[in-house]
Amino acid sequence: MKAMIFKSVGEGRPYPDHGLVSAKDWADVPPRQVRLDELVTTKRTLDLDVLLAEDSTFYGDLFAHVVEYQGVLYLEDGLHRAVRAALQQRPVLHARVLTLR
Repeated sequence: MKAMIFKSVGEGRPYPDHGLVSAKDWADVPPRQVRLDELVTTKRTLDLDVLLAEDSTFYGDLFAHVVEYQGVLYLEDGLHRAVRAALQQRPVLHARVLTLR
């Protein structure tokens, strides 16, 4: 069986708009650990400058943003954090998880 970093690589957000835009909007969503292999990405590409930047979280949230919709965890923001975790052989990521019903 072939090992995968993510459950799936998607393009776009298949869930309804939740209205959270800025890091301040997400601040009330508590962070928790999520497994990388349970995440579906909402972006197919990653800017290497963001991945390699030492201060990539300086101006944003320290946690990735994940939306749980219909039982699926979608990685909305923080692809660079998730890839960095995978490169460091960490199977989990700390993320703010917003559950939509």
